[in-house]
Amino acid sequence: MSEVIFHNTLTRKTEAIQPRDGNLVGMYCCGPTVYDHAHIGNFRTFLSQDVMRRTLQVAGYKVLHVRNLTDVDDKTIKRSRDEGKPLATVTEHWTRVFHEDCARLNLLPPQIEPKATDHIQEQIDMIKSLLEKGHAYATPDGSVYFRVSSFDEYGKLSRIADRELTTTAADASPNDSDEYDRDSMADFVMWKSRKEEDGDVYWDSPWGEGRPGWHLECSAMAMKYLGKNLDIHSGGEDLVFPHHENEIAQSECCCDTEFFRYWIHCAHLLVDGGKMSKSLGNFYTVDAIEEKGFAPVTLRYALTAGAYRQTINFTLDSLHAAQSALARLRRFSDAILAAAGLKRAALLKAIDKGKHVDDEWGPFAPSWKSLSNDLNIPGALGSIFTVLKETDISNLDPAQASAIAISFHKLIFALGYNLDQVILEKPKVEAPEEIQALAQQRWEAKQAKDWAAADQFRDELLAKGWKILDSKDGYTIDQI
Repeated sequence: MSEVIFHNTLTRKTEAIQPRDGNLVGMYCCGPTVYDHAHIGNFRTFLSQDVMRRTLQVAGYKVLHVRNLTDVDDKTIKRSRDEGKPLATVTEHWTRVFHEDCARLNLLPPQIEPKATDHIQEQIDMIKSLLEKGHAYATPDGSVYFRVSSFDEYGKLSRIADRELTTTAADASPNDSDEYDRDSMADFVMWKSRKEEDGDVYWDSPWGEGRPGWHLECSAMAMKYLGKNLDIHSGGEDLVFPHHENEIAQSECCCDTEFFRYWIHCAHLLVDGGKMSKSLGNFYTVDAIEEKGFAPVTLRYALTAGAYRQTINFTLDSLHAAQSALARLRRFSDAILAAAGLKRAALLKAIDKGKHVDDEWGPFAPSWKSLSNDLNIPGALGSIFTVLKETDISNLDPAQASAIAISFHKLIFALGYNLDQVILEKPKVEAPEEIQALAQQRWEAKQAKDWAAADQFRDELLAKGWKILDSKDGYTIDQI
């Protein structure tokens, strides 16, 4: 097992991952709210988390990956109400869409993917415990709030104590929404009393009909499925406050012990230098990118090629650059596998199952060093392309080729690039004189409006393996 280092938001340091349970890393990732398409900004975070998990696996760790589905909140209820459909019908549809997008982008599915609505009792039990310990209080309308002032360490993740904010319950309305102003430090809602606009979306509780607040689900489900293996918690940087800060407060007050050890956050995505917006016409989903002619692996490359803790700017030009880079990786993969007598699918499957962990990295050692050091993907890719440029595959014997192929594909697995999606352009082949003559005869027949002769020449070209593409002022000939 080799060392993997990540930047810990909690300590503001880069730290080697040392799981509580030896080599089993408990990893909880905040998942999507399933009411609409996940956009490429969402997927920037999910893809970074996927590379984290894959890198840990390549290093020799076993990873227990939990990613939740938020299937009840203001947004899902509004979508259900607007469409006149049951909440479960709406969220199940958008969950399927999310899973399809994940598969296209080659994300490893989490071993556990719990839904908030399946864990209402666990959330109620947490609230009961916090009430008994004096960390929460109920209001006359049947809502329950966490008392921020009861937790002396509140703000240790976001350094919120350094801001000029208040912590009085008076700052929170009795029925606070699921969305919070990031500059608010008010006591936060844990149980929301039933409102008219919630319709039939409610559950019974000791405090009356209602539903959990948004922050509670992750605490309840993380502790249920990871137990004491609360190692890595990850999400977008916008979740540091209040979501993750509130998770820490309610969880540590409930259980009187440390919650997660490592908090890893991903930076925002800019599109064309600014915020992504439907009104600006730069709001992209996986479908939208594919409609523009780019394979999902191209989008994955563009969204992961930058450092995960730095804001990156997405443009359509970045997709063209990604295509070129992936073509180089695909050509090298095909060539080195042929020299080694290996198959890509079988090799990647073996790596996924934990084989080749202790193999030497050879010329790719600098690439692995970069990747395992806080996912320095730009550095890793730079080193990879240097090796590709300097390696003469024709001079390798099968054993040498095999060693290089294994090391290279461990990196490809960690980065999650599905090279089978990369379509290599056929090299241009100059048409023989016979073909050029037929094409010219066909063009002249067409210009003379001798359609029968033009069709005959076209059929002859097709029979010989060539096709002709007309334009306004001429034609081109391509091999089929």
